Amino acid sequence: MKELPQSLFDVYALALPRGHGFGNALPIHTWQSDDGLAFGVVTCNEKDSFFGLLVARRRIDNVWTVIADHSDIRLLDEALHKLSILLKSGEPPEPIPSNTAPRPVLYDFKNRQVSDLFKLLTKPSHHIAAWMLNQLYLALPSPDANWAGDFQTSNFHTRMWEVQLLATFREQGLLVTQPSISPDFLIENRHGDIAWVEAVTANPKRRYNHVNAEPSKPPKNMEKRLIGEAAERFAKTIGNKLGKKYCDQPDVSGKPFIIALADFHAPGSMTWSRGALMSYLYGAYPLVEVVNGQRTASLKPIKRLLGESQFPAGLFCNQENSELSAIIFTNACTIGKFNRVGVSAGANANGLRYIRIGEFYDRTPGALAGIPFCLDISSSEYRSLWPQGYEPWCAEIEVFHNPYAKHPVSKKLLPEITHWYEDNKEIVCSSFYETSILYSKTLIQNETDKMPSIHELMAKDSCKR
Repeated sequence: MKELPQSLFDVYALALPRGHGFGNALPIHTWQSDDGLAFGVVTCNEKDSFFGLLVARRRIDNVWTVIADHSDIRLLDEALHKLSILLKSGEPPEPIPSNTAPRPVLYDFKNRQVSDLFKLLTKPSHHIAAWMLNQLYLALPSPDANWAGDFQTSNFHTRMWEVQLLATFREQGLLVTQPSISPDFLIENRHGDIAWVEAVTANPKRRYNHVNAEPSKPPKNMEKRLIGEAAERFAKTIGNKLGKKYCDQPDVSGKPFIIALADFHAPGSMTWSRGALMSYLYGAYPLVEVVNGQRTASLKPIKRLLGESQFPAGLFCNQENSELSAIIFTNACTIGKFNRVGVSAGANANGLRYIRIGEFYDRTPGALAGIPFCLDISSSEYRSLWPQGYEPWCAEIEVFHNPYAKHPVSKKLLPEITHWYEDNKEIVCSSFYETSILYSKTLIQNETDKMPSIHELMAKDSCKR
């Protein structure tokens, strides 16, 4: 057996029921078999100093399956000896359990017309993302029978969002299961806090080819930008999910219910649409005015969104939607995200440079704009933005809590993401990571090319919000 790098173990561990959550039994050694078909972790319980051992092996269909989980080993050498035997280096993969369908492989198209988005994953620039997406697909507890076909064709974004959510939940050590077709996930921490989560994407009125589409520009008028078409798309998307009455299902009734939303309603819209979601949810949008020579922000309450539909605004402003506990949102559900996590963790970029540009959230009191940045993903400067030394899955994930929720979501359930909640009649924000990114784009270039400056990049229309 050979040592398993921490960054690779962190990916493989996302296939474990609780992901990175080991409780009091802290990982101290990680190993893999010489043939790559197994990995194991030795733990040490900080309370009783007993060693533990967990070993997982690939099944015939490449899904990881746990074959050993011990917690009562007295000696480290004993744990390592057992580990070397259980890795079964050189032996065939594990059989698929009876009454279990094999996991379809993502490169078997079965005469389907594959989307251009899926074809992107075959390009050398996206091989890291393709590998990461496949690992997370194999880590899903119980994907529905159409998952692979949907991902290959017309439902690429929704399926990508589902595996990103899986990674986000298990990175925080949550027990993630899929006991029913919908909602998509049941999540639980070790303290008994739970929630059901349904994933959804905001899609365009008319389908378009996302590959190489010209990025959309936000409306110049701030009112249209914050309570116009983007807000309406969010309202309709969320409304359609609420109409399915998930909370009336026996398993869901009486428990927190969350809708997890990612935005694809226009090309590149996720770089500017976040404010529209907040305006819709809380029934107000920010106005920036000059008072006594200084720019200040205030909130303008609204009752309805713009447009012919005149959708009511303020989903979280009364008890009418109390069955919805919260909205999870991200502005970074992209293939670029899957590339960045891998590259920042040390994956071989094969002569390519991945550059992220955007704006950091400025935590200075009274700040009304972000702080521009332009960083090489593989640089120590970028990696040092997060304590684990690479970009975490939880980065850019936010939870907007419903103040009127009948079954509120405990903030302890999702401890490593950003929370928006009501405190003394005001909506406030708390973040786990010091670094918060308001928006960004990821560019790919040859490593031999000159690293562009942020001024060069921000001067291009394609790099503007």
